[in-house]
Amino acid sequence: MSVCPEGQSAAVVTPCPSMRRFAFLAEWYDPSAALLRRYQLLYYPKDGSVEMFDMKNQRTFLRRTKFDEIHPEDLFVGNRVNVFSRQLNLIGYGDQYTANKLGSKKERTLAMIKPDAVTKVGDIIQMIYDANLIVTKAKMTKLTWKQAADFYTEHQSKSFFNNLVQFVSSGPVIAMELMGDEAVSTWRKVLGPTDSGVAQKDAANSLRGQFGTDGTKNAGHGSDSLASAARELEFFFPSTTGHGPSNTAKYSDCTCSIIKPHAISEVFTGKILKSIIENGFEISALQMFNMDRVNAEEFLEVYKGVVAEYTNVVDELCSGPCMALEIHAADSPRTFREFCGPADPEIARHLRPTTLRALYGKNKVQNAVHCTDLPEDGILEVQYFFKILDV
Repeated sequence: MSVCPEGQSAAVVTPCPSMRRFAFLAEWYDPSAALLRRYQLLYYPKDGSVEMFDMKNQRTFLRRTKFDEIHPEDLFVGNRVNVFSRQLNLIGYGDQYTANKLGSKKERTLAMIKPDAVTKVGDIIQMIYDANLIVTKAKMTKLTWKQAADFYTEHQSKSFFNNLVQFVSSGPVIAMELMGDEAVSTWRKVLGPTDSGVAQKDAANSLRGQFGTDGTKNAGHGSDSLASAARELEFFFPSTTGHGPSNTAKYSDCTCSIIKPHAISEVFTGKILKSIIENGFEISALQMFNMDRVNAEEFLEVYKGVVAEYTNVVDELCSGPCMALEIHAADSPRTFREFCGPADPEIARHLRPTTLRALYGKNKVQNAVHCTDLPEDGILEVQYFFKILDV
């Protein structure tokens, strides 16, 4: 057992500063053995190092190693983190110290962008991140009248019920799971007063103050309690049986784009979505996915043996959550590929400085976005995400 310099045991609830670390229970699915393996993951904030312990075999799996890809804000139960190409599900806190430090205020809530503000999704996601919340799930869907009525069942006796249900089922909505400290109240503060007219006077910078029209067409919805959040998240993102409302993919005149995990981690999602829409492209389907290695290899198989960075590109795609988009426009594979820019961001910054990869890419692997290269593959790539993976 490690001992602090002062002679204090490192295993007590409050570790001494030199040994302070956060502990999590983590699971990793081993595809080669078809087994779910469980580890204790230790993170040392002082130097950004990690350590892993194999719980079944009671032995060290990874010695303490500096690892720059994990950040303190990534560490919460329910998240996935990638450690040296292994995507770990954080399923619990490893000790009371970690639970007290990182878990006490963490909440999940449901955020829904209503039909009148779907084209403002980029601005809204940026507002979410600016409020120190993160998006852990997202899906564009179109609710039927019955689905909308079921979602708002608590308002069934209210005079505004029919108008509300009619409006929310009139076009696409984007449902999101948000995570963060006191997420329920924080998101409702971002939303502002229910009546957009009041919001415009009393909270002009709020979401409803900027994008709402009245008390019904008020741009967004937020759960009003933890109990409501649990019910509403289950409605859109079922944890057990069922599929939830369908996605909105059209599978025609379309191309596929993926906002890569590094761009999501670096809080570029909102800016990228805003730029796509402002440049005249319609986002006709949107959903966040956590790719495992098998899926990433299958999706990128066309590049195997062709692109030198293939293995690294696969690593990046399964390193964390990504966001898949169906881009709907005439001749979309060609026009959207031009909008993304050259695959190498350095070349893009010289030749096409206003393209997505020039603005948000780091290198040929972490180049912000994937886009369909061949026109005939546009629909196939969209189908891979929105028909095969969305099950």
